[in-house]
Amino acid sequence: MQNRPTLAQFARQLRVQQTDCEYLLWQKLRARQIANLKFRRQFPSPPYVLDFYCAELKLAIELDGGQHYEASGLIYDQRRTNHLYQQGIQVVRFSNLEILQQMDDVLEQIIQIAAARRLPSP
Repeated sequence: MQNRPTLAQFARQLRVQQTDCEYLLWQKLRARQIANLKFRRQFPSPPYVLDFYCAELKLAIELDGGQHYEASGLIYDQRRTNHLYQQGIQVVRFSNLEILQQMDDVLEQIIQIAAARRLPSP
């Protein structure tokens, strides 16, 4: 019988083996550097693990490499996003290329989304 890691163990493993782009964005999000928001990285949200998550705003930030743009990846991501939306979590996606080439724009978008999520519902 093969032992499968728990979601928490899997998240821990992802934190250790983060991608270069995850590392770059984490350096900007950690320690409340963006809009004084607390983000967690590789956060378990069963049955998924979110790249970055702000519990205060129920905001997930996902970084997408090339596999996310193939047909199977797009279908999986849409199913995942729909599930998280049903949990009240907004998912924002950025490509790895955006992280590498347009980090300031990415951070500005995160700030704008956070401001909109902080506004009280009418």
